[in-house]
Formats: sequence, structure tokens, C-alpha cells
Amino acid sequence: MEWEKGFFMILLMGVVFVGYYYYCFGYKNKNNKTKKKSGEVPKGSLGWPLIGETLDFIASGYTSRPVSFMDKRRFLYGKVFKTHILGTPIIVSTDPDVNKVVLQNHGNVFIPAYPKSIRELLGEHSILQMNGNLQKRLHALIGGFLRSPQFKTRITSDIENAVKRTLGSWQHMQLIHVQEETKKITFDVLLKVLMSVGPGEDLNFMKREFEEFIKGLICLPIKFPGTRLYKSLKAKERLVKRVKKIVEERKLGMEKTDEKSVASDAVEVLLRDSEEGNEKQSLPLDFISGNIIEMMIPGEETVPMAMTLAVKFLSDSPVALHQLMEENMELKKQKTDLCEDYSWTDYLSLPFTQNVISETLRLTNIINGVWRKALKDIDIKDGLLKRMKLSTFQLLR
Repeated sequence: MEWEKGFFMILLMGVVFVGYYYYCFGYKNKNNKTKKKSGEVPKGSLGWPLIGETLDFIASGYTSRPVSFMDKRRFLYGKVFKTHILGTPIIVSTDPDVNKVVLQNHGNVFIPAYPKSIRELLGEHSILQMNGNLQKRLHALIGGFLRSPQFKTRITSDIENAVKRTLGSWQHMQLIHVQEETKKITFDVLLKVLMSVGPGEDLNFMKREFEEFIKGLICLPIKFPGTRLYKSLKAKERLVKRVKKIVEERKLGMEKTDEKSVASDAVEVLLRDSEEGNEKQSLPLDFISGNIIEMMIPGEETVPMAMTLAVKFLSDSPVALHQLMEENMELKKQKTDLCEDYSWTDYLSLPFTQNVISETLRLTNIINGVWRKALKDIDIKDGLLKRMKLSTFQLLR
């Protein structure tokens, strides 16, 4: 019967595919007689075809011990092991010595490389994948803007206003989720820095769509309708459309006024650079819009994570919490007596507060891992890491 033939062909194709997969990635090394003894890929498991061990990896992030995925495999295979997550076979290192070698060889042996889901969502012009003169140019522009005295004066006021708004909303809340609340503060401030967008419809729209977009950074790289990656890509399309509209309006406004005052936000910095002379190629509006969206990520992930962990560490150390409060309340009293607003230098004048910030960053990881790709075979600690994407992880203690 026709359906029986069809079923047999599908079954045969599946067997061939699985056999080829494990020949290439799982068992090939066992039969390679010409390979040196030290040339073995680290032990580990590649899991299921296509999905690998991705489901276990993602599921661990929703438990009370998100590092359990790494801990289990480190116990079974050692500090350096192979796995297959997010559509890519990789080697994971939890060994500080190996990580040090990888990170010190940046650009020579190892280059940045990211999972397919991240590459799909951030696009070919992503800051993460940018290099050469364009990377230097973008970093110089944004870095110079963030270091400017005018920016520091403005950001201080923006932070204070955002904190007051958020604290005001806590009055009738019985339970406060610190990380979610800090996201409100950091995202609001970041949108003001990037595009001068304040509270209102644009901010609410971007916050909603960005949350949908960022969910797909760590997921299976499958783009069928209904999948996580597909939904995130659609959210990014809507985000790009709204951000591009704002960028176009700002460009028209700048052309009409022809003012050369200090740039007020990142959009203006990038637009002005595009208009300076013919020796530099203008930055396309799509490029500017995409990179502005990418710059929103710290406001949604890394900064709120650091602030949440600072609260956690201070809760575990009442003495440090008391000293921190005393130092900050003393500054508040001085400002109230003098009827002055806070300034950037005020925050830098709080030595214990600065120590709390530094210690928080020392104790924790706000980035789950650093992804690198080996350009050639390399011996590290008597083991050859093949030309595969290599991810170095520093586990939370």
C-alpha cells in the first residue's frame, strides 16, 4: 500500500539521518586511527538529534538551581565537556585555566560566535558580530556620548525620576518582585538615553514588544509559525518599525533646525555622525534602528540582574545594609538642607556604596556565558579542542 511505502521511506530516512549525525559528532573520534591521543574531543553527550540537550538546558533555568545543567555534566564528564544546545554542538568549559587561555587568545585563535537563535534575532549588523573599523567607530561614538558631562548631568535626573515613579507604585503592593521592578526603572532610563522616549504609549509599546523579542534569544532555532523564535522575530519586526519611525522623525527635525548643540541621546549621536562629511559612509536608518534595539538589552537583563543580586547580598549581610543606609541617608540630609538636586559626583562620593557595587559584580555573573569559536585546533591542558563553537562558562557560586 502507498501509505506503507511512505511510512517505510520516512523511517529509513530517519535511521540514516540519526546514524550520520552520531557518526559525525558522537562516534567518529573512536574510529579515527590517525589522530593523536591528546586529540580527543572532551567527553559528553550530544543528546537527541537536532534538539540535542536544549530542553534540559532551558528547563534548568526555570528551577531554583539554574546551574544544575552544568553541574550535572561537570560531575559526569569533568570541567570541560561537549554537549549540543540551541542547535549547535559545542564544548563547554567550566575550568578557569581553560577560560583564561580562551579569553586571552581573543581574535587570534578564538573569535566571537553565537547560537543561531541569537544570530537570527540580532541580525547580520549586530554589535556582537561587528568588527573592524565599523565596530571601532560605533564604540567611539556611543562611548564618547556616555562619558560626556552633559550626559552624566541628564542621566542623574532621569534615574532619580524613574526611581521615584517606581517606588510610588509600591505603596499598595503586598508582594514586590525585585527583578521585575528594577526592570521598570532601568528600561525607562535606557529608553530616555537611547531615544529620549519618556512615559507614554511609545514606551509601553516598546517595553511590551521587547519583552516578547528577548524571550527568543535562548531557544531552539526553529522558525515555524507558533514557535518561540518565530514569535520573537515578529516582535522585533514591530519594534524595528516603531524605532525606525522615531529615527526618521528625529532626522527630519534635525534637518529643519540645523542645530549643532550637544547630542541629547544615542539616536542623535548616530544621525549626526552620518551627516559629517563624505569621507565616512552614512549609517543606514535600518542599521541605526537595529542597533538601538540591541542596546536595550542591558535594561532588560544584565543591569536588573545585578541590582537584584545586590539586594539579595545586602539582605544576607545586615551590617553592610545598615552602613549603606547610613551613608546614603547622610547624603540625602545634606541635599535636603541645601535644597539641591543630586549630581553625578554625589554618587561617586559614597565610598561604601561604590564598594557594594564592586563586590556585587565580583560575587556574581550577570552574563551566563561567553561564546567563542576556535579558528584552528588548539591544545589546552593536554586536550585538543576541535574547530567547534566553544562556550566558556563561569558558574555561579
